[in-house]
Amino acid sequence: MSGVGNLGAKLSALRMELETLKIHGHEHIDGALPPDWLDRLDVEEMKPKPETTPASPKAKAQNDSLSKIVSEISECRLCPLCRTRTKTVPGVGNPRARLMFVGEAPGADEDKQGEPFVGKAGQLLTRMIAAMGLKREDVFIANVLKCRPPDNRTPLPAEVEKCEPYLLRQIDMIRPEVICSLGAVASSTLLKTETSISKLRGKFHSYHDTPLMPTFHPSYLLRNPAAKKDVWEDLQMVMKRLGLAIPAEKEKP
Repeated sequence: MSGVGNLGAKLSALRMELETLKIHGHEHIDGALPPDWLDRLDVEEMKPKPETTPASPKAKAQNDSLSKIVSEISECRLCPLCRTRTKTVPGVGNPRARLMFVGEAPGADEDKQGEPFVGKAGQLLTRMIAAMGLKREDVFIANVLKCRPPDNRTPLPAEVEKCEPYLLRQIDMIRPEVICSLGAVASSTLLKTETSISKLRGKFHSYHDTPLMPTFHPSYLLRNPAAKKDVWEDLQMVMKRLGLAIPAEKEKP
């Protein structure tokens, strides 16, 4: 209200100044206005204030529930990995993402920072996401395990059994339209199969009624750059499922 009052006072002062100019014989007052007359109005007060759209109750409840999962993960003691971790790595991204990436488990960089895919493999994943015309903030990125296995060893069945329910709850809250599993371990774990990643990739599967596209892990691509062609084919299938435009050839990851 104070801004409105100040503006009214300034307009009144300007009106009096214009009348004074008329009294002193200025018939065409436009040219006689002081050069800083607009500044005197403090034009910022006249600009419409941007409207903020409050989060819907559903979105707020969704964020709150994901935060609750993060809190539970941070305190988890269900398996021995709690004794060797530096930080838990629950996942990061858009809580209403249409696309979710799921890897195997955190590595050394992720264990230090508490965020998935932040090392060299993570940088490649970021480029893969960008090639799809998206940003990391548009998707949700998580792992099957929320704690790093010592020496980056393969997750044990007992660890997956204890940790996978957290992932299931995240998927239930986010409700992505498509999940992209990264690597052999994540894909075989989610699909409960021993089929190789080479045979799993290239077609959609189902993970708790959500379409799932298995593809090679970014760390594998760092060692085998030729496999990027296969991954790009998989990502294009995901893009078509989501209705995203296929970028130009030069924009491939």
